[in-house]
Amino acid sequence: MNNYTRSQQLLHRLALSSSFLREALFDLEKRLFFKENSVSAHSHVFIAGMARSGTTTLLNALYQTNLFASLSYADMPFVLSPNLWAKFNKGVSSSKPQVRAHGDGIEIDNRSPEAFEEVFWQTFDQQDPSTLAEFSTFISLVLKKAQKARYLSKNNQNIQRIALLAKHYPDAKFIIPFREPRQHCFSLLSQHQKFCSLQREEPFVRKYMFWIGHREFGLDYCPSTYQESQYTNTDTMDHWLEQWLGNYQNLQKFSEYANVQLVCYEDLCTDKQVWSSLLRFIEVDQATRFDFRKSEKEIGLPCDTRLFERCTALYQQLRNLQ
Repeated sequence: MNNYTRSQQLLHRLALSSSFLREALFDLEKRLFFKENSVSAHSHVFIAGMARSGTTTLLNALYQTNLFASLSYADMPFVLSPNLWAKFNKGVSSSKPQVRAHGDGIEIDNRSPEAFEEVFWQTFDQQDPSTLAEFSTFISLVLKKAQKARYLSKNNQNIQRIALLAKHYPDAKFIIPFREPRQHCFSLLSQHQKFCSLQREEPFVRKYMFWIGHREFGLDYCPSTYQESQYTNTDTMDHWLEQWLGNYQNLQKFSEYANVQLVCYEDLCTDKQVWSSLLRFIEVDQATRFDFRKSEKEIGLPCDTRLFERCTALYQQLRNLQ
């Protein structure tokens, strides 16, 4: 996104900045490609956790099974019109892999899956009773383009929609990854500072992230837990630890749902049985690459000891729920 040409930037502005245009193109997509009896009832998979919890690694690992359809960089910027855009974009070859802007070593090209689903939720009112039906239509359109039966979603913002989506899609599977809180929050703090600096240098990066609803860090950061915050300084570990605690306290209750699985990223990295169990949970019976790598940084930043102890206690409770 920070190396797009001027014409590419203008195309993204045209396609993503106007809710009216997004909705109009979605309506056109439906008229051209959607059939009423094509809504899929298969067991879709939704990955939803706080940013930096391992969601992208899980997405890539499951996507490479070739069992799922997912949004990808090839669908940008006309995310809500995947089939229509594919007609115009036909014949475009894969781009050269490059490390994504996060600087975390994950390589992407224009065929890589990514979390662009939030564009839908920014276009349609979640409180409108018809929106979930429209979302099912959107999923069917993504499946049609990929010619697959199962949809794979990675959307960190869906941690606010687990109850809504789990009720609407009782046959779907929901994966909620979590990480050791100190390592996780240091990663969030580092990314926040990194992207604040990048967005000041490259204004388009800020606009791009705003358009796709990526506000987990950066200048337009929006806390994902809306309880009253004691630690408002986003340049401290305490702010992110408080966010971690609030989010995973809220998510802990979903462990009682039969179609929701919380999974510890550290355990994924060190115990292959955790990965095997997760594959059984989402009904994938074929072998797939196991490529989870534990990340541990030296962290010298201070934090509220009591807050960290509460996070650590919750982390252990979550591990016991797997």
